[in-house]
Amino acid sequence: MQKLRIAIAGAGLIGREHCTLITGHPGAEIAGIADPAPEARDLAESLGVPHFGDLETMLDAVRPDGAIVALPTGLHKSAALSCIGRGIPSLVEKPVAATLADAFEMARASEASGIPILVGHHRRHSTDIREARRVVQSGRLGRIVTVSGMAWVDKPDRYFDVAWRREPGGGTLLINLIHDVDCLRFILGEIRRVSAFTSNDVRGLDVEDTASVSFEFDSGVLGSFTISDAVASPYSWERTSGQALYFPHQPENYLFIGGRDGALEVPTMEYWHHGPEGGDWQADLTRETLPLDGTQTYDNQLAHFLQVIAGNEPPVIDAADAARTLAVILAVKRAAAEARTVDIAELLEGLQDSGAP
Repeated sequence: MQKLRIAIAGAGLIGREHCTLITGHPGAEIAGIADPAPEARDLAESLGVPHFGDLETMLDAVRPDGAIVALPTGLHKSAALSCIGRGIPSLVEKPVAATLADAFEMARASEASGIPILVGHHRRHSTDIREARRVVQSGRLGRIVTVSGMAWVDKPDRYFDVAWRREPGGGTLLINLIHDVDCLRFILGEIRRVSAFTSNDVRGLDVEDTASVSFEFDSGVLGSFTISDAVASPYSWERTSGQALYFPHQPENYLFIGGRDGALEVPTMEYWHHGPEGGDWQADLTRETLPLDGTQTYDNQLAHFLQVIAGNEPPVIDAADAARTLAVILAVKRAAAEARTVDIAELLEGLQDSGAP
């Protein structure tokens, strides 16, 4: 089988991980690495692949089958459009773009050209998140009433030595909560409006370290989520799932979905219900552990991207879909700043006529 040739733009932490995943896949190989940093040149040399100072030069020189964009968020739009202009499918890391306008411009260009963009919300490829979506859609929990979750981690001080993590555009909402919001949308459908509180009291930086968010979904489901990067705990997808690249696995749950006929804990997939005979709050509950398929998130994402490149599958999350996730995060930030409930539609005004779904 001929290997698909993947170019990598950006050789930072996640770019390097993509390199590792590609070199370990029998159906793919690295076509080149574009990043002006000396470390990127060393990485390319160690892998025996060409190195370039910029994406466009690389694309023209190596003509890859696909490209992974792991650049700073502000460069995502120009990189994706460069790929589209050359007929090259891309995997663009999250957030999809710096602004909603940029995200929808990417979406329109992709749709008009037929060149796909897959966005790197990798948890959609995680076996626990996929199974939670399947269970909800199967009706096994009955009508979904509520959802609650948390992401509590303790980032070290050295994490904030990188300037952009201390400045507007960084913070735990855009860096971390965006993943959880995308999972909530994937499992439960669109979010209609949000309210939120944020705080930077722990570190006193210009970005939040803690937030409490309430959601109302189009379906009527009500939800809540708390997030902090200043709490020592096991309660986050990274630790509980055993799927993240840099974290130990500590079996626990971080997400709880409640329906009229049962409740589900994620990622242990503990399913609570009354059984066929029924019952109520004073009756015993039955607990089942639903099986997972044992696959790995990042392996699944790469396998899916290869199928997208080959034209066999549409992106599980494209630029327009990822823009909706970004819109929710921006609404959370606005809700906290203005101390009010914010409709997601507010963020999409003016974009609807220019191609927003």
